[in-house]
Amino acid sequence: MHTSRDQQKLLARVRRIQGQAAALEKQMADKAHDHNAILQQIAAIRGAVNGLMAAVIEGHLSEHLVNEPDHSRREADLEAVLQVIKSYLR
Repeated sequence: MHTSRDQQKLLARVRRIQGQAAALEKQMADKAHDHNAILQQIAAIRGAVNGLMAAVIEGHLSEHLVNEPDHSRREADLEAVLQVIKSYLR
């Protein structure tokens, strides 16, 4: 996902996540907040972040691993991606 169009899509996803987080903050600041609504908002944010992560990983794998002619560079990129995925899944 390295085209300008793809970059705009990723930025739009980030902005939606920011909006969801701001809404969560408002809900939690309300003393009479609805716990179910808060849990639903947290689940929505988690889903959005997971979707963003998947899109970025897919783009990176396609661009830097599949199309990378230099074998040593490909191995280094793979190791970097695996480290990020491992830390994300903790």
